[in-house]
Amino acid sequence: MTHQELRERYLAFFRSKGHAGIPSAPVVPLNDPTVLFTTAGMHPLVPYLLGEPHPAGTRITDVQKCIRTGDIDEVGDDTHLTFFEMLGNWSLGDYFKREAISWSFEFLTSPEWLGIPLERLAFTCFAGDEHAPKDEEAADIWRSLGVPDARIAFLGRENNWWGPAGTTGPCGPDTEMFYWIDSAVPAPERFDPSDARWVEIWNDVFMQYRKTESGAYEKLAKPNVDTGMGLERTLTVLNNKRSVYETELFVPLLAALREQATLEHPHRERFLRIIADHMRAAAFMIADGVEPSNKDRGYVLRRLLRRSMVYARQLGMHERWWQSLLDALRAVLGQVYPELVATTDAADRVITAEDEKFGKTLDKGLREFEKLEVVDGEAAFNLYQTYGFPWELTYELAAAKGLHPDRHAFELAFTKHKDLSRTASAGTFKGGLADHSEVVVRYHTATHLMHQALRTVLGEHVLQKGSNINAERTRFDFSHPQKVTSEELRRVEELVNGWIQRDLPVTREMMPQEKARELGALGAFGEKYGDIVSVYTVEDPAAHKVVSREFCGGPHVERTGMIGHFRILKEEAVSTGIRRIKAVLE
Repeated sequence: MTHQELRERYLAFFRSKGHAGIPSAPVVPLNDPTVLFTTAGMHPLVPYLLGEPHPAGTRITDVQKCIRTGDIDEVGDDTHLTFFEMLGNWSLGDYFKREAISWSFEFLTSPEWLGIPLERLAFTCFAGDEHAPKDEEAADIWRSLGVPDARIAFLGRENNWWGPAGTTGPCGPDTEMFYWIDSAVPAPERFDPSDARWVEIWNDVFMQYRKTESGAYEKLAKPNVDTGMGLERTLTVLNNKRSVYETELFVPLLAALREQATLEHPHRERFLRIIADHMRAAAFMIADGVEPSNKDRGYVLRRLLRRSMVYARQLGMHERWWQSLLDALRAVLGQVYPELVATTDAADRVITAEDEKFGKTLDKGLREFEKLEVVDGEAAFNLYQTYGFPWELTYELAAAKGLHPDRHAFELAFTKHKDLSRTASAGTFKGGLADHSEVVVRYHTATHLMHQALRTVLGEHVLQKGSNINAERTRFDFSHPQKVTSEELRRVEELVNGWIQRDLPVTREMMPQEKARELGALGAFGEKYGDIVSVYTVEDPAAHKVVSREFCGGPHVERTGMIGHFRILKEEAVSTGIRRIKAVLE
Protein backbone atom coordinates (compact mmCIF):
# COMPACT_ATOMS: atom_id res chain seq x y z
CA MET A 1 0.00 0.00 0.00
CA THR A 2 1.31 3.46 -0.89
CA HIS A 3 1.32 6.39 1.51
CA GLN A 4 -1.29 8.17 -0.57
CA GLU A 5 -3.55 5.11 -0.66
CA LEU A 6 -3.38 4.87 3.13
CA ARG A 7 -4.34 8.54 3.56
CA GLU A 8 -7.20 8.28 1.08
CA ARG A 9 -8.50 4.99 2.50
CA TYR A 10 -8.51 6.31 6.06
CA LEU A 11 -10.37 9.51 5.16
CA ALA A 12 -12.82 7.60 2.96
CA PHE A 13 -13.61 5.18 5.77
CA PHE A 14 -14.45 7.89 8.27
CA ARG A 15 -16.37 9.92 5.71
CA SER A 16 -18.51 6.80 5.33
CA LYS A 17 -19.17 7.08 9.08
CA GLY A 18 -20.41 10.68 8.77
CA HIS A 19 -17.14 12.52 9.39
CA ALA A 20 -16.24 15.73 7.56
CA GLY A 21 -12.68 15.90 6.27
CA ILE A 22 -10.62 18.94 7.30
CA PRO A 23 -7.14 19.97 6.08
CA SER A 24 -3.99 19.73 8.16
CA ALA A 25 -3.14 22.72 10.32
CA PRO A 26 0.44 24.04 10.08
CA VAL A 27 3.20 22.55 12.24
CA VAL A 28 3.35 25.99 13.87
CA PRO A 29 0.19 26.28 16.02
CA LEU A 30 -2.09 29.05 14.80
CA ASN A 31 -4.29 29.88 17.75
CA ASP A 32 -2.16 31.03 20.68
CA PRO A 33 -0.28 27.80 21.34
CA THR A 34 0.82 26.29 24.62
CA VAL A 35 3.46 24.34 22.69
CA LEU A 36 6.12 25.34 20.19
CA PHE A 37 4.88 22.94 17.52
CA THR A 38 1.79 20.97 16.67
CA THR A 39 2.81 17.71 18.37
CA ALA A 40 -0.48 15.84 17.93
CA GLY A 41 -3.68 16.04 15.94
CA MET A 42 -5.55 17.39 18.95
CA HIS A 43 -3.59 20.62 19.37
CA PRO A 44 -5.32 22.59 16.59
CA LEU A 45 -8.66 21.35 17.97
CA VAL A 46 -8.31 22.29 21.65
CA PRO A 47 -10.90 25.12 21.49
CA TYR A 48 -13.44 22.69 20.01
CA LEU A 49 -12.65 19.95 22.52
CA LEU A 50 -13.41 22.54 25.19
CA GLY A 51 -16.81 23.44 23.76
CA GLU A 52 -16.39 25.82 20.82
CA PRO A 53 -18.56 24.61 17.91
CA HIS A 54 -16.45 23.40 15.00
CA PRO A 55 -17.37 24.77 11.55
CA ALA A 56 -17.36 21.23 10.11
CA GLY A 57 -19.65 19.74 12.77
CA THR A 58 -19.25 17.17 15.55
CA ARG A 59 -17.58 14.41 13.52
CA ILE A 60 -14.35 15.25 11.73
CA THR A 61 -11.35 13.45 10.27
CA ASP A 62 -7.94 14.65 9.08
CA VAL A 63 -4.29 13.94 8.38
CA GLN A 64 -2.28 16.27 10.62
CA LYS A 65 1.37 17.30 10.21
CA CYS A 66 3.22 16.94 13.53
CA ILE A 67 6.64 17.78 14.98
CA ARG A 68 8.03 16.16 18.14
CA THR A 69 11.54 16.59 19.51
CA GLY A 70 11.16 15.13 23.00
CA ASP A 71 12.76 11.84 21.95
CA ILE A 72 15.18 13.23 19.36
CA ASP A 73 17.95 10.93 20.57
CA GLU A 74 15.85 7.92 19.54
CA VAL A 75 15.60 9.15 15.94
CA GLY A 76 17.46 6.77 13.66
CA ASP A 77 15.99 3.62 15.19
CA ASP A 78 13.19 1.79 13.39
CA THR A 79 10.20 3.86 14.55
CA HIS A 80 11.03 7.34 15.89
CA LEU A 81 10.66 10.43 13.71
CA THR A 82 10.82 14.18 14.30
CA PHE A 83 8.21 15.00 11.64
CA PHE A 84 5.34 12.58 11.18
CA GLU A 85 1.77 12.48 9.93
CA MET A 86 -1.13 11.55 12.20
CA LEU A 87 -4.35 10.13 10.78
CA GLY A 88 -7.19 11.14 13.10
CA ASN A 89 -10.92 11.02 13.66
CA TRP A 90 -12.79 13.10 16.20
CA SER A 91 -16.05 13.10 18.08
CA LEU A 92 -16.86 16.50 19.56
CA GLY A 93 -19.53 15.56 22.07
CA ASP A 94 -21.03 13.07 19.60
CA TYR A 95 -20.24 9.33 19.70
CA PHE A 96 -18.03 7.72 22.34
CA LYS A 97 -16.21 4.50 23.20
CA ARG A 98 -18.32 1.85 21.48
CA GLU A 99 -18.38 3.57 18.12
CA ALA A 100 -14.73 4.66 18.27
CA ILE A 101 -13.42 1.20 19.17
CA SER A 102 -15.74 -0.64 16.78
CA TRP A 103 -14.72 1.59 13.88
CA SER A 104 -11.03 1.26 14.72
CA PHE A 105 -11.44 -2.51 14.70
CA GLU A 106 -13.38 -2.45 11.43
CA PHE A 107 -10.83 -0.27 9.64
CA LEU A 108 -7.92 -2.42 10.84
CA THR A 109 -9.36 -5.87 10.16
CA SER A 110 -11.98 -5.57 7.41
CA PRO A 111 -10.76 -6.87 4.00
CA GLU A 112 -12.42 -3.81 2.47
CA TRP A 113 -10.04 -1.50 4.33
CA LEU A 114 -6.69 -2.67 5.81
CA GLY A 115 -7.41 -6.38 6.24
CA ILE A 116 -4.96 -6.97 9.12
CA PRO A 117 -5.38 -10.47 10.63
CA LEU A 118 -6.62 -10.30 14.22
CA GLU A 119 -3.88 -12.68 15.33
CA ARG A 120 -1.30 -9.93 14.63
CA LEU A 121 -3.08 -7.34 16.79
CA ALA A 122 -3.08 -6.59 20.53
CA PHE A 123 -4.57 -3.86 22.69
CA THR A 124 -3.99 -1.92 25.91
CA CYS A 125 -6.49 -0.21 28.21
CA PHE A 126 -6.18 2.04 31.26
CA ALA A 127 -5.49 0.13 34.50
CA GLY A 128 -7.07 2.75 36.76
CA ASP A 129 -5.70 4.80 39.65
CA GLU A 130 -6.85 7.13 42.42
CA HIS A 131 -8.23 9.63 39.89
CA ALA A 132 -10.15 7.35 37.50
CA PRO A 133 -11.34 3.73 37.49
CA LYS A 134 -10.02 0.81 35.45
CA ASP A 135 -11.40 1.03 31.92
CA GLU A 136 -13.26 -2.26 31.77
CA GLU A 137 -15.77 -0.63 29.41
CA ALA A 138 -13.16 -0.32 26.65
CA ALA A 139 -11.86 -3.84 27.29
CA ASP A 140 -15.40 -5.27 27.13
CA ILE A 141 -15.95 -3.63 23.75
CA TRP A 142 -12.75 -5.21 22.41
CA ARG A 143 -13.87 -8.59 23.79
CA SER A 144 -17.26 -8.22 22.11
CA LEU A 145 -15.46 -7.82 18.78
CA GLY A 146 -13.65 -11.14 19.20
CA VAL A 147 -10.40 -10.04 20.88
CA PRO A 148 -9.24 -12.71 23.39
CA ASP A 149 -8.44 -11.67 26.96
CA ALA A 150 -4.81 -12.69 26.48
CA ARG A 151 -4.40 -9.94 23.86
CA ILE A 152 -5.64 -7.16 26.16
CA ALA A 153 -3.25 -5.60 28.68
CA PHE A 154 -4.08 -2.99 31.32
CA LEU A 155 -1.40 -0.33 31.83
CA GLY A 156 -1.05 2.71 34.07
CA ARG A 157 -1.30 6.43 33.55
CA GLU A 158 2.14 6.76 31.95
CA ASN A 159 1.01 4.51 29.09
CA ASN A 160 -2.77 4.74 28.79
CA TRP A 161 -3.81 8.21 29.86
CA TRP A 162 -3.81 11.33 27.74
CA GLY A 163 -3.68 14.98 28.78
CA PRO A 164 -4.37 17.60 29.55
CA ALA A 165 -2.47 19.66 26.95
CA GLY A 166 -1.78 22.37 29.53
CA THR A 167 -1.96 22.36 33.31
CA THR A 168 -5.73 22.04 33.13
CA GLY A 169 -8.23 20.92 30.51
CA PRO A 170 -9.75 17.83 28.89
CA CYS A 171 -8.14 14.45 29.49
CA GLY A 172 -8.95 10.81 29.91
CA PRO A 173 -8.00 7.16 29.43
CA ASP A 174 -7.00 5.74 26.09
CA THR A 175 -6.84 2.38 24.39
CA GLU A 176 -3.92 1.58 22.11
CA MET A 177 -3.60 -0.84 19.19
CA PHE A 178 -0.40 -2.80 18.51
CA TYR A 179 0.83 -4.80 15.49
CA TRP A 180 3.19 -7.80 15.60
CA ILE A 181 5.99 -6.88 13.18
CA ASP A 182 8.01 -10.13 13.23
CA SER A 183 6.83 -12.07 10.16
CA ALA A 184 9.26 -14.91 10.87
CA VAL A 185 7.65 -15.79 14.21
CA PRO A 186 3.91 -16.07 14.95
CA ALA A 187 2.67 -13.58 17.51
CA PRO A 188 2.57 -15.11 21.00
CA GLU A 189 -0.83 -15.97 22.37
CA ARG A 190 -0.36 -13.64 25.35
CA PHE A 191 0.37 -9.97 24.69
CA ASP A 192 3.50 -8.61 26.39
CA PRO A 193 3.66 -4.82 25.84
CA SER A 194 7.39 -4.83 26.72
CA ASP A 195 8.20 -6.96 23.67
CA ALA A 196 9.52 -4.49 21.06
CA ARG A 197 8.07 -6.59 18.27
CA TRP A 198 4.68 -5.22 19.23
CA VAL A 199 4.54 -1.73 17.62
CA GLU A 200 1.82 0.77 18.51
CA ILE A 201 -0.01 2.04 15.42
CA TRP A 202 -3.23 3.61 16.73
CA ASN A 203 -4.51 5.31 19.86
CA ASP A 204 -8.13 6.11 20.81
CA VAL A 205 -8.33 8.74 23.57
CA PHE A 206 -11.57 9.12 25.53
CA MET A 207 -11.69 12.65 26.89
CA GLN A 208 -14.27 12.13 29.61
CA TYR A 209 -12.65 14.25 32.34
CA ARG A 210 -11.48 17.80 32.86
CA LYS A 211 -8.57 18.49 35.18
CA THR A 212 -9.26 21.59 37.28
CA GLU A 213 -6.82 24.12 38.73
CA SER A 214 -7.09 22.32 42.08
CA GLY A 215 -5.91 19.08 40.47
CA ALA A 216 -9.31 17.39 40.64
CA TYR A 217 -10.74 15.39 37.74
CA GLU A 218 -14.33 16.29 36.89
CA LYS A 219 -16.47 14.34 34.43
CA LEU A 220 -17.31 16.22 31.24
CA ALA A 221 -20.98 16.65 30.39
CA LYS A 222 -20.13 15.96 26.75
CA PRO A 223 -17.08 13.67 26.44
CA ASN A 224 -15.01 13.68 23.25
CA VAL A 225 -13.03 11.13 21.27
CA ASP A 226 -9.58 11.90 19.89
CA THR A 227 -7.81 9.21 17.85
CA GLY A 228 -4.45 9.11 16.16
CA MET A 229 -2.90 6.57 13.79
CA GLY A 230 0.72 7.13 12.85
CA LEU A 231 0.88 7.09 9.06
CA GLU A 232 4.56 6.14 8.81
CA ARG A 233 4.36 3.31 11.32
CA THR A 234 1.16 1.93 9.81
CA LEU A 235 2.65 2.10 6.30
CA THR A 236 5.66 0.19 7.61
CA VAL A 237 3.67 -2.74 8.99
CA LEU A 238 1.24 -2.91 6.06
CA ASN A 239 4.18 -3.37 3.70
CA ASN A 240 5.97 -5.90 5.93
CA LYS A 241 8.92 -3.59 6.61
CA ARG A 242 10.88 -3.50 9.83
CA SER A 243 11.63 0.23 9.78
CA VAL A 244 9.87 3.44 8.76
CA TYR A 245 13.05 4.23 6.82
CA GLU A 246 12.38 1.25 4.53
CA THR A 247 9.11 2.75 3.25
CA GLU A 248 8.64 4.79 0.07
CA LEU A 249 8.57 7.93 2.23
CA PHE A 250 12.30 7.58 2.99
CA VAL A 251 13.92 5.29 0.41
CA PRO A 252 14.35 8.09 -2.19
CA LEU A 253 15.68 10.48 0.46
CA LEU A 254 18.26 7.98 1.69
CA ALA A 255 19.26 7.14 -1.88
CA ALA A 256 19.96 10.83 -2.54
CA LEU A 257 22.17 10.98 0.55
CA ARG A 258 24.04 7.74 -0.18
CA GLU A 259 25.13 9.10 -3.56
CA GLN A 260 26.95 11.90 -1.75
CA ALA A 261 28.28 10.08 1.32
CA THR A 262 31.89 9.51 0.24
CA LEU A 263 33.28 8.34 3.58
CA GLU A 264 32.69 5.09 5.43
CA HIS A 265 31.71 5.32 9.07
CA PRO A 266 30.75 2.76 11.74
CA HIS A 267 27.48 4.66 12.29
CA ARG A 268 26.91 5.45 8.62
CA GLU A 269 23.37 4.05 8.34
CA ARG A 270 22.16 5.70 11.53
CA PHE A 271 23.67 9.03 10.47
CA LEU A 272 21.94 8.80 7.08
CA ARG A 273 18.60 8.13 8.78
CA ILE A 274 19.03 11.05 11.17
CA ILE A 275 19.93 13.43 8.35
CA ALA A 276 16.92 12.33 6.28
CA ASP A 277 14.58 12.70 9.25
CA HIS A 278 15.93 16.04 10.46
CA MET A 279 16.03 17.67 7.04
CA ARG A 280 12.50 16.46 6.29
CA ALA A 281 11.28 18.04 9.53
CA ALA A 282 13.27 21.21 8.81
CA ALA A 283 11.67 21.57 5.37
CA PHE A 284 8.19 21.44 6.89
CA MET A 285 9.16 23.97 9.58
CA ILE A 286 10.54 26.37 6.99
CA ALA A 287 7.44 25.88 4.82
CA ASP A 288 5.34 27.09 7.76
CA GLY A 289 7.49 30.17 8.34
CA VAL A 290 10.07 29.12 10.95
CA GLU A 291 13.54 30.70 10.71
CA PRO A 292 16.66 29.58 12.63
CA SER A 293 17.33 31.51 15.83
CA ASN A 294 18.53 30.97 19.39
CA LYS A 295 15.03 30.87 20.89
CA ASP A 296 11.94 28.71 20.81
CA ARG A 297 10.97 27.29 17.40
CA GLY A 298 13.97 28.84 15.70
CA TYR A 299 16.28 27.08 18.14
CA VAL A 300 14.68 23.72 17.37
CA LEU A 301 15.09 24.29 13.63
CA ARG A 302 18.70 25.36 14.12
CA ARG A 303 19.44 22.26 16.19
CA LEU A 304 18.00 19.95 13.51
CA LEU A 305 19.93 21.66 10.72
CA ARG A 306 23.22 21.74 12.60
CA ARG A 307 22.97 18.17 13.78
CA SER A 308 22.44 17.14 10.16
CA MET A 309 25.40 19.22 9.04
CA VAL A 310 27.75 17.61 11.55
CA TYR A 311 26.76 14.12 10.41
CA ALA A 312 27.01 15.17 6.76
CA ARG A 313 30.57 16.38 7.44
CA GLN A 314 31.36 13.01 9.06
CA LEU A 315 30.16 11.20 5.95
CA GLY A 316 32.13 13.42 3.58
CA MET A 317 29.17 15.05 1.85
CA HIS A 318 29.99 17.80 -0.59
CA GLU A 319 28.85 21.41 -0.76
CA ARG A 320 25.06 21.98 -0.89
CA TRP A 321 24.49 18.29 -0.25
CA TRP A 322 20.93 18.95 0.92
CA GLN A 323 19.59 19.99 -2.49
CA SER A 324 19.12 16.49 -3.91
CA LEU A 325 17.63 15.34 -0.59
CA LEU A 326 15.01 18.10 -0.62
CA ASP A 327 14.29 17.48 -4.31
CA ALA A 328 13.54 13.87 -3.41
CA LEU A 329 11.33 14.99 -0.52
CA ARG A 330 9.30 17.26 -2.80
CA ALA A 331 8.93 14.44 -5.31
CA VAL A 332 7.52 12.19 -2.58
CA LEU A 333 5.28 14.63 -0.69
CA GLY A 334 4.99 17.72 -2.89
CA GLN A 335 1.54 16.81 -4.20
CA VAL A 336 0.22 16.08 -0.71
CA TYR A 337 1.80 19.21 0.80
CA PRO A 338 2.26 21.81 -1.97
CA GLU A 339 3.75 24.26 0.54
CA LEU A 340 6.99 22.22 0.27
CA VAL A 341 7.22 23.14 -3.42
CA ALA A 342 6.07 26.73 -2.91
CA THR A 343 8.86 27.38 -0.39
CA THR A 344 11.73 25.81 -2.37
CA ASP A 345 13.62 29.10 -2.58
CA ALA A 346 13.02 29.92 1.08
CA ALA A 347 14.34 26.51 2.17
CA ASP A 348 17.46 26.92 0.07
CA ARG A 349 18.06 30.42 1.45
CA VAL A 350 17.59 29.38 5.09
CA ILE A 351 19.71 26.23 4.90
CA THR A 352 22.49 27.90 2.90
CA ALA A 353 22.75 30.74 5.43
CA GLU A 354 22.80 28.32 8.36
CA ASP A 355 25.41 26.14 6.69
CA GLU A 356 27.66 29.13 6.12
CA LYS A 357 27.22 30.30 9.70
CA PHE A 358 27.65 26.87 11.27
CA GLY A 359 30.67 25.97 9.17
CA LYS A 360 32.62 28.61 11.06
CA THR A 361 31.21 27.39 14.41
CA LEU A 362 32.08 23.81 13.58
CA ASP A 363 35.65 24.76 12.80
CA LYS A 364 35.85 26.68 16.11
CA GLY A 365 34.56 23.60 17.91
CA LEU A 366 37.26 21.45 16.35
CA ARG A 367 39.90 23.96 17.42
CA GLU A 368 38.40 24.00 20.95
CA PHE A 369 38.55 20.23 21.06
CA GLU A 370 42.23 20.23 20.15
CA LYS A 371 42.92 22.35 23.27
CA LEU A 372 41.40 19.74 25.60
CA GLU A 373 43.74 17.49 27.52
CA VAL A 374 40.88 15.68 29.27
CA VAL A 375 37.51 15.04 27.64
CA ASP A 376 35.26 14.48 30.64
CA GLY A 377 31.46 14.50 30.67
CA GLU A 378 31.18 18.27 31.12
CA ALA A 379 33.64 18.95 28.31
CA ALA A 380 31.81 16.57 25.98
CA PHE A 381 28.51 18.22 26.82
CA ASN A 382 29.98 21.70 26.30
CA LEU A 383 31.07 20.65 22.80
CA TYR A 384 27.55 19.37 22.20
CA GLN A 385 25.76 22.44 23.58
CA THR A 386 28.08 25.16 22.24
CA TYR A 387 29.29 23.73 18.95
CA GLY A 388 26.65 21.13 18.12
CA PHE A 389 28.97 18.12 18.43
CA PRO A 390 26.97 14.92 19.05
CA TRP A 391 28.37 12.40 21.51
CA GLU A 392 29.48 10.09 18.70
CA LEU A 393 31.65 12.78 17.11
CA THR A 394 33.28 13.77 20.42
CA TYR A 395 33.94 10.12 21.28
CA GLU A 396 35.54 9.39 17.91
CA LEU A 397 37.74 12.49 18.04
CA ALA A 398 38.77 11.65 21.60
CA ALA A 399 39.51 8.01 20.76
CA ALA A 400 41.79 9.13 17.95
CA LYS A 401 43.81 11.02 20.62
CA GLY A 402 43.85 8.05 22.96
CA LEU A 403 41.23 9.58 25.26
CA HIS A 404 38.09 7.80 26.40
CA PRO A 405 35.37 10.15 27.64
CA ASP A 406 32.79 8.80 30.06
CA ARG A 407 29.42 8.53 28.29
CA HIS A 408 27.61 8.20 31.61
CA ALA A 409 29.05 11.54 32.80
CA PHE A 410 28.04 13.13 29.49
CA GLU A 411 24.48 11.81 29.86
CA LEU A 412 24.30 13.13 33.43
CA ALA A 413 25.27 16.60 32.21
CA PHE A 414 22.83 16.28 29.33
CA THR A 415 20.00 15.19 31.63
CA LYS A 416 20.71 18.08 33.99
CA HIS A 417 20.52 20.53 31.10
CA LYS A 418 17.35 18.90 29.75
CA ASP A 419 15.67 19.13 33.15
CA LEU A 420 16.57 22.81 33.38
CA SER A 421 15.32 23.40 29.84
CA ARG A 422 12.08 21.60 30.62
CA THR A 423 11.59 23.78 33.70
CA ALA A 424 12.29 26.91 31.68
CA SER A 425 9.96 25.76 28.95
CA ALA A 426 7.20 25.10 31.46
CA GLY A 427 7.63 28.65 32.68
CA THR A 428 7.70 30.07 29.16
CA PHE A 429 4.57 28.28 28.10
CA LYS A 430 2.74 28.18 31.41
CA GLY A 431 -1.02 28.46 31.07
CA GLY A 432 -2.26 29.21 27.56
CA LEU A 433 -5.59 28.93 25.86
CA ALA A 434 -6.03 25.31 26.84
CA ASP A 435 -7.06 26.60 30.28
CA HIS A 436 -9.72 29.03 28.99
CA SER A 437 -9.22 30.99 32.19
CA GLU A 438 -10.73 34.47 32.40
CA VAL A 439 -7.38 36.27 32.36
CA VAL A 440 -6.08 34.31 29.34
CA VAL A 441 -9.28 35.05 27.43
CA ARG A 442 -8.82 38.77 28.17
CA TYR A 443 -5.23 38.61 26.93
CA HIS A 444 -6.37 36.78 23.81
CA THR A 445 -8.81 39.52 22.82
CA ALA A 446 -6.27 42.23 23.64
CA THR A 447 -3.81 40.54 21.29
CA HIS A 448 -6.29 40.87 18.42
CA LEU A 449 -6.62 44.58 19.18
CA MET A 450 -2.84 44.96 19.33
CA HIS A 451 -2.52 43.25 15.93
CA GLN A 452 -4.89 45.77 14.39
CA ALA A 453 -3.24 48.71 16.15
CA LEU A 454 0.16 47.68 14.77
CA ARG A 455 -1.29 47.54 11.26
CA THR A 456 -2.85 50.97 11.76
CA VAL A 457 0.38 52.56 13.04
CA LEU A 458 3.02 50.69 11.01
CA GLY A 459 1.16 49.67 7.86
CA GLU A 460 -0.74 46.75 6.40
CA HIS A 461 2.45 44.76 5.80
CA VAL A 462 2.21 43.83 9.50
CA LEU A 463 0.92 40.27 9.89
CA GLN A 464 0.95 37.84 12.81
CA LYS A 465 3.87 35.42 12.71
CA GLY A 466 3.21 33.69 16.02
CA SER A 467 1.88 34.30 19.48
CA ASN A 468 1.95 32.82 22.95
CA ILE A 469 -0.49 33.85 25.66
CA ASN A 470 -0.52 32.88 29.30
CA ALA A 471 -1.92 34.32 32.51
CA GLU A 472 1.06 36.67 32.96
CA ARG A 473 1.45 38.29 29.54
CA THR A 474 0.90 38.13 25.79
CA ARG A 475 3.79 37.63 23.41
CA PHE A 476 3.18 38.52 19.77
CA ASP A 477 5.47 38.08 16.73
CA PHE A 478 4.80 40.11 13.60
CA SER A 479 6.34 41.07 10.28
CA HIS A 480 8.10 44.44 10.22
CA PRO A 481 11.52 45.30 8.72
CA GLN A 482 12.85 47.57 11.48
CA LYS A 483 12.70 48.45 15.16
CA VAL A 484 9.41 49.98 16.28
CA THR A 485 10.06 53.42 17.75
CA SER A 486 8.92 54.43 21.23
CA GLU A 487 6.49 56.92 19.68
CA GLU A 488 4.97 54.20 17.50
CA LEU A 489 4.62 51.89 20.52
CA ARG A 490 2.91 54.71 22.44
CA ARG A 491 0.40 55.16 19.60
CA VAL A 492 -0.29 51.40 19.58
CA GLU A 493 -1.00 51.49 23.32
CA GLU A 494 -3.30 54.48 22.92
CA LEU A 495 -5.29 52.81 20.15
CA VAL A 496 -5.74 49.57 22.09
CA ASN A 497 -6.72 51.32 25.33
CA GLY A 498 -9.10 53.59 23.42
CA TRP A 499 -10.93 50.57 21.97
CA ILE A 500 -11.02 48.97 25.42
CA GLN A 501 -12.45 52.11 27.04
CA ARG A 502 -15.24 52.31 24.43
CA ASP A 503 -16.45 48.87 25.60
CA LEU A 504 -17.01 47.61 22.06
CA PRO A 505 -18.91 44.37 21.36
CA VAL A 506 -17.01 41.24 20.29
CA THR A 507 -19.00 38.88 18.07
CA ARG A 508 -18.32 35.47 16.53
CA GLU A 509 -19.73 34.31 13.21
CA MET A 510 -19.30 31.13 11.18
CA MET A 511 -19.02 31.95 7.48
CA PRO A 512 -17.66 30.60 4.20
CA GLN A 513 -13.95 31.21 3.78
CA GLU A 514 -14.59 33.27 0.65
CA LYS A 515 -16.95 35.60 2.52
CA ALA A 516 -14.39 36.05 5.32
CA ARG A 517 -11.80 36.98 2.74
CA GLU A 518 -14.18 39.48 1.11
CA LEU A 519 -14.88 41.07 4.50
CA GLY A 520 -11.16 41.60 5.03
CA ALA A 521 -10.74 39.19 7.94
CA LEU A 522 -7.10 38.55 8.79
CA GLY A 523 -5.96 34.95 8.61
CA ALA A 524 -3.86 32.53 6.60
CA PHE A 525 -6.58 31.41 4.21
CA GLY A 526 -6.31 28.61 1.71
CA GLU A 527 -5.53 24.97 2.32
CA LYS A 528 -4.95 25.39 6.06
CA TYR A 529 -8.65 25.79 6.80
CA GLY A 530 -11.90 24.27 5.67
CA ASP A 531 -14.68 25.87 3.65
CA ILE A 532 -16.38 27.29 6.77
CA VAL A 533 -14.32 29.42 9.17
CA SER A 534 -14.84 31.07 12.54
CA VAL A 535 -14.45 34.87 12.47
CA TYR A 536 -14.31 37.22 15.49
CA THR A 537 -15.20 40.87 14.93
CA VAL A 538 -14.73 43.90 17.16
CA GLU A 539 -16.96 46.69 15.88
CA ASP A 540 -17.55 50.31 16.88
CA PRO A 541 -21.33 50.79 16.37
CA ALA A 542 -21.19 54.54 16.97
CA ALA A 543 -18.63 55.04 14.22
CA HIS A 544 -20.12 52.29 12.01
CA LYS A 545 -16.60 50.91 11.75
CA VAL A 546 -14.98 47.48 12.12
CA VAL A 547 -12.01 47.74 14.49
CA SER A 548 -10.71 44.17 14.19
CA ARG A 549 -11.81 41.11 12.23
CA GLU A 550 -9.79 37.88 12.33
CA PHE A 551 -10.16 34.19 11.73
CA CYS A 552 -9.78 32.52 15.16
CA GLY A 553 -10.92 29.48 17.09
CA GLY A 554 -11.53 31.59 20.21
CA PRO A 555 -12.36 32.15 22.98
CA HIS A 556 -12.78 35.92 23.54
CA VAL A 557 -14.47 38.33 25.92
CA GLU A 558 -17.94 39.55 25.01
CA ARG A 559 -17.00 43.24 25.22
CA THR A 560 -13.64 45.02 25.12
CA GLY A 561 -14.39 46.82 28.40
CA MET A 562 -13.74 43.52 30.17
CA ILE A 563 -10.06 43.45 29.11
CA GLY A 564 -8.36 45.97 31.45
CA HIS A 565 -5.55 48.45 30.81
CA PHE A 566 -3.05 47.42 28.11
CA ARG A 567 0.68 48.18 28.44
CA ILE A 568 3.64 47.19 26.24
CA LEU A 569 6.66 45.94 28.18
CA LYS A 570 9.17 45.23 25.44
CA GLU A 571 9.76 45.27 21.69
CA GLU A 572 12.62 43.30 20.15
CA ALA A 573 13.88 41.49 17.06
CA VAL A 574 13.26 37.75 16.67
CA SER A 575 14.84 37.20 13.27
CA THR A 576 15.29 39.12 10.03
CA GLY A 577 12.03 40.95 9.31
CA ILE A 578 10.27 39.59 12.40
CA ARG A 579 9.68 41.65 15.58
CA ARG A 580 8.23 40.64 18.96
CA ILE A 581 6.16 42.54 21.50
CA LYS A 582 5.52 41.49 25.09
CA ALA A 583 2.61 43.21 26.79
CA VAL A 584 0.58 42.97 30.00
CA LEU A 585 -2.87 43.86 31.26
CA GLU A 586 -3.22 45.88 34.44
